[in-house]
Amino acid sequence: MATATKEALLRTVQPHVSHGSNKVTVVGVGQVGMACAFSIMSQRISSDVCLVDCVEDKLMGEMLDLQHGSLFLKNCKVAASTDYAITAGSKLCIVTAGVRQREGESRLDLVQRNTEVMKNIIPKLVKYSPDTILLIVSNPCDILTYVAWKLSGLPKERVIGSGTNLDSSRFRFLLSQKLGVASTSCHGWIIGEHGDSSVAVWSGVNIAGVRLKELNPKVGTDSDPENWKDLHKQVVESAYNVIKLKGYTSWAIGMTVASIASSILHNIGNIHALSVLVKGYHGIEDEVFLSLPSVIGASGITDVVIQPLTDSETQSLQKSAKLMAES
Repeated sequence: MATATKEALLRTVQPHVSHGSNKVTVVGVGQVGMACAFSIMSQRISSDVCLVDCVEDKLMGEMLDLQHGSLFLKNCKVAASTDYAITAGSKLCIVTAGVRQREGESRLDLVQRNTEVMKNIIPKLVKYSPDTILLIVSNPCDILTYVAWKLSGLPKERVIGSGTNLDSSRFRFLLSQKLGVASTSCHGWIIGEHGDSSVAVWSGVNIAGVRLKELNPKVGTDSDPENWKDLHKQVVESAYNVIKLKGYTSWAIGMTVASIASSILHNIGNIHALSVLVKGYHGIEDEVFLSLPSVIGASGITDVVIQPLTDSETQSLQKSAKLMAES
């Protein structure tokens, strides 16, 4: 009930109704989840953020910490609960919950443990937000995106994984370091699995439209005298190195997710390397999720870009798909 002071100060014209037009739910308030939430709030991508976790004390502490800084975040609304009813009306639901990848453990090793976690989360999210878009960040991302799609009953366009969007960012950063130009001016894609079998599309890497392959036909191959292939190796090992040094990855994936969220909530139509259903693309016959450059907006995935891959790149992508299908 409103206090007398509030009633004297404010005159209600009409009851406040949250339309949830840009409401974002983040499931999991670990390091990754909070990096996602903070990146979305600090970049003012959403003004309505909801946090969900099963550990109530940690959840409430994170909520209060963010609320105390709302003055500096344009008064973004932050709510939290262990009850999924609080997520109702979410335009975007970001799932980061799950057991953490251990040092030396591959993402595929996490499959069974995190599949059980998805079974507890996805049906509840869809129950309260049937029109939502699901963005799966938990690892192994590609397999869990497939699991989420099956559990949700949502169309494939509205169930996506963060996929190799981060891998592509790492790739462009490493290219920039080697060439001495900004990463925003380096154009290259990592596709396929968000993991060890990812594919670097060397045939398309370019700076200002100049393809590296035109300058060095052997770029990215074993016989390349400049050993550009080592950059892809560094991309694959990036997460393992960060985990070894600090115990987990957080900031880069948080910024990656914020970028994807912005494209969805603002209906921008940007192209991201996202984990999508790839059956029928590049000769892939298996029903699996892998990353391809995809156009995304308010309704989810609208288009998938079919890159002109070399035979070697196509074979590597198909091999990645087989690996997913057998997992």
